[in-house]
Amino acid sequence: MAECHPVGFQWVAEAKARGAKVFHVDPRFTRTSAFADKHVPIRAGSDIVLLGALVNHVLVNELDFREYVLAYTNAATIVSEHFQDTEDLDGLFSGFDAQERKYDPSSWAYEGATEASDEAAAGLRGERREGGHRHAEAAGSDQYGAGGAAMHPRPPTDPTLTHPRCVYQILKRHFARYTPDTVAELCGISREDFAELADAITANSGRERTTAWAYAVGWTQHSVAVQYIRTAAILQLLLGNMGRPGGGILALRGHASIQGSTDIPTLFNILPGYLPMPHAHRHEGLDDYLAKAGADTGFWGRKRSYVVSLLKAWWGEAATAENDFCFDYMPRVTGDHGHYTTVMAQIDGTVKGYFVVGENPAVGSSGGKAQRLGLANLEWLVVRDLTLVETATFWKDGPELETGEMRTEDIATEVFFLPAASHVEKEGTFTNTQRLLQWREKALDPPGDCRSDLSFYYHLGKRIRQRMSADEIDRPVRELTWDYPEEGEHADPSAEAVLREINGTGPGGRALSAYTELAPDGSTRCGCWIYCGVYADEVNQAARRRPGREQNRVALEWGWAWPANRRILYNRASADPEGRPWSERKAYIWWDAEKGEWTGDDVPDFEKNKPPDYAPPEGALAEAAIAGTDPFIMQADGKGWLYAPTGLADGPLPAHYEPHESPVRNTLYGQQANPARRIYPRPESPYNPPESSRFPYVLTTYRLTEHHTAGSMSRPLAYLAELQPELFCEVSPQLAAEAGLANGEWATIVTSRTAIEARVLVTARVRPLRIEGRTIHQVGLPYHWGWGSGGLVTGDVTNDLTPIVLDPNVYIQEGKAMTCDLRPGRRPRGKALLDLMEEYRHG
Repeated sequence: MAECHPVGFQWVAEAKARGAKVFHVDPRFTRTSAFADKHVPIRAGSDIVLLGALVNHVLVNELDFREYVLAYTNAATIVSEHFQDTEDLDGLFSGFDAQERKYDPSSWAYEGATEASDEAAAGLRGERREGGHRHAEAAGSDQYGAGGAAMHPRPPTDPTLTHPRCVYQILKRHFARYTPDTVAELCGISREDFAELADAITANSGRERTTAWAYAVGWTQHSVAVQYIRTAAILQLLLGNMGRPGGGILALRGHASIQGSTDIPTLFNILPGYLPMPHAHRHEGLDDYLAKAGADTGFWGRKRSYVVSLLKAWWGEAATAENDFCFDYMPRVTGDHGHYTTVMAQIDGTVKGYFVVGENPAVGSSGGKAQRLGLANLEWLVVRDLTLVETATFWKDGPELETGEMRTEDIATEVFFLPAASHVEKEGTFTNTQRLLQWREKALDPPGDCRSDLSFYYHLGKRIRQRMSADEIDRPVRELTWDYPEEGEHADPSAEAVLREINGTGPGGRALSAYTELAPDGSTRCGCWIYCGVYADEVNQAARRRPGREQNRVALEWGWAWPANRRILYNRASADPEGRPWSERKAYIWWDAEKGEWTGDDVPDFEKNKPPDYAPPEGALAEAAIAGTDPFIMQADGKGWLYAPTGLADGPLPAHYEPHESPVRNTLYGQQANPARRIYPRPESPYNPPESSRFPYVLTTYRLTEHHTAGSMSRPLAYLAELQPELFCEVSPQLAAEAGLANGEWATIVTSRTAIEARVLVTARVRPLRIEGRTIHQVGLPYHWGWGSGGLVTGDVTNDLTPIVLDPNVYIQEGKAMTCDLRPGRRPRGKALLDLMEEYRHG
C-alpha cells in the first residue's frame, strides 16, 4: 500500500501514530513492510489457506462476536440436505458438471428453497444452444448484478447454532483442515508468525475494537480472486468488523477513478449501478428481466425503479410504459464478452474492430503475444491515449517482428490514433477507493487535437446520429437522449450537465436528492441510481471542499460518497440489535427513541424511521421485508452472508486451490486448481504444466511507485525514468546462487509463453519459503516497461510471461502467481528465441 497507494497510506501512518498495529502480508518485503509492525511473507497464491486458518482459529476458540454473528449474519440459517461440501467430494462442491466446467448451484440453497432452485437450474440447462455452445456462459452472478438471487427473506434457522446443517456448523467443518500446520506447509508462514497475527486480529475485534483489511490486485489477480475476498468477509463478519468504524475490507484502487469505471461501468456484464446486463436468451421483455434480475426483498426489490429511471435517462420521452420504456432498445449479451474472450475472437477473426481507450493491452494485459496477434487480425483499431502506446505501434515495432512471427506488410489492421486530454485538461468527477466522488476543475485546455473522453464520445455520437436512416433498426440511436449544453471553442459537452443527468431528475425536471425518490412509473430519470443525490438541491455536491476541521470526524461535506453520501456501508451494524452503540468508544449510528429516528455521525444506511423492533409482515417486498435488526439491506434476507447460497460460479464457500501454474500439489484436496476457472488452451498462449520441474520457481508481478501501470505516462518523464531506469527481477541470495545470477547482471526469465530479460536485483526482500518439506523460491517482476510509447527507458514486457487463466466470477487474470525458470545472461533474439521456447515446451 505504501508502494502502490502512497496517498491513501498516509492514513495508515496516522493510525499507527495513534496506536494501531500494522501487519503486512506479502511475498516481498516492501516499503509497506518497512513501516509495518510485522511483515508476514507468504507464498503467492496461498492466501485462502492463511485466511481460512484465521477463520478456523476464531471458530475453534469461540472468539467470534457471538451477539453480532447471531443477529446480523446467516450463521443460524439451515442449508439444504442436498448440499455436499469440499470435505465430502475431495475439493468439489455438489453440482459440478465436469464436461461444462460449471456448477449447478441448486443444492447450495437454504432448506426449503431447493425446489425453486431446481426449477431455475433446469431452465438454465435447457437454454438454446447454437454452434454447440450454451448461450448462458456468463457466471451465475452476472444474472443478478449486485443484488443476489431471489430467496425467502425468512429461511429456517437454528439460533442455538447446533443444527448440523446450519451455516455455523458447516463453516466449522469446512475450515477445520485449515490449521497453523497447514499454513506452515502451504503458505510458508511459521506457526509463531501465524499465532501473532491471529492473536492481534482477534484481540482487536469485538465490542470495543475493530480490525480492517486492505487489499489490491495481490488478492484479485488470481483464478480464485472472488473467493479471496469472500474469505476475508467471512472472517470480518465473524469478528463483527463489518459496517463499523475502523473495520471493513478496503479495496485499494490503483487509478484515480477505477471505482467510477465500475459504478458507471466499462464492463460488459453490468449496467450503471451494478444492474445486470440483459441477456439475449434469458430476458424477453422488461418484466421478464426484472423477474430474474435478483431478489424482490431488500432494497434490491426497488430494481424496477432503478431500471425504468435509467431507461428514461437514456431515451427520454420515447420511453413509455406502452413500449416497455424502450427496454427492447437495450443491447444484449450472449455469454462471456470479456477482454480475454474478445482477444481470442480477434485471433479467430470474428471481432473486426477494437476501441482501446486509456489502456495498453500490448503491454498491460496477460499473454502479451496473444494480445498482439489479436490486434494484428483486426480490420480497424482506434487508440485514444496521451502518447503512441505500444498497442498503437505493434505493427511496426512489436517483438513478433524480430522473431519473424509477424511482418508489417502482412498486417492489414488500420490504426487510428486519437490524442486524449490528460486528467488536468478536463473537468468532472473522480470516484476513488472509498466510493467518494470528488469534482476536479480543468486546469488548462488540452493542446491541439487532444480531447477529453467525454468530448470524443459526445461528438462521435452526434456524427453517428446524423448518419442514421429512418429505418426501424436505427430508432434506438435516433431516439437516444444526446442533448448536452456545449461549451468553449471546441463545443465540449458540459460535464456538470452529464453529472446532473446521472444524478437524476423528477417531475418538472428538478434534481433528485436520493435514490429512494426514484419511481417505477417513468416519472423519474436517473443515469445511475447509486449516484442519485450527487446533484441534490441543484448543487454539485461532489465539488464541496469544506475543511475537516470545520466538521465532525466523518466530514460529510467533503465530496460526496455513494449511496446517499454515507461513508460506511451497512452502518446499521455499528449498533446492537436494540439500536444502541456496541460501545461508546465505537459509537457511530444509533436509534434515537425519543425522535423515532436513526442518527449519528454518518448518514444512516437504513430507513431513517424504521425502529429496531420492526418485524416485516408476511409477503412484504423491497425494504419492507427487512427487519429493524437486519443491517445488510441490499441482501434478500438482510444478513451478512458467511455462506453464499447462490450467485457465485465456484462455490458457496472459499476453498484453497493452487494457481493454474504451481510448483506444488494441493495437499488440502484432490482437486488441484479451481475447477470452474476459465482457461484458454490455445497455442497462442500455452500453459506451464503444474508441478513441472522445467518451471520450478514461483513468479509474481507488481507495481512501483515511480512508474504508472504499463508505463506510458511515466517512461517518457526524465525524473521518473532516472529513478527506475530498467526492468529488474528480484531474487533472494539463495536463488541467485542456485541459478548462477549476479547482482546487476542480466537474467532470462522463461515461461511457456516466451522469455524476457531483466537486470538482477539480489535482495533479502524476497526470501525462500519452506513449502511441503522443500524450498520454494519466488521471483518478483514489475511490469512497467515496453519497447516504445516514447519512453526514455525501455525493456521487455513482463506480461508476455503471464498466462491467460481467469477467475470464473469476474474474469480477472491470474497475474500474481505462476511458475517460471531462470537462466543467467540475456535472452536469445530472433528465431533463437523461438527455438528456446520449443526446447522448454517439448524438449
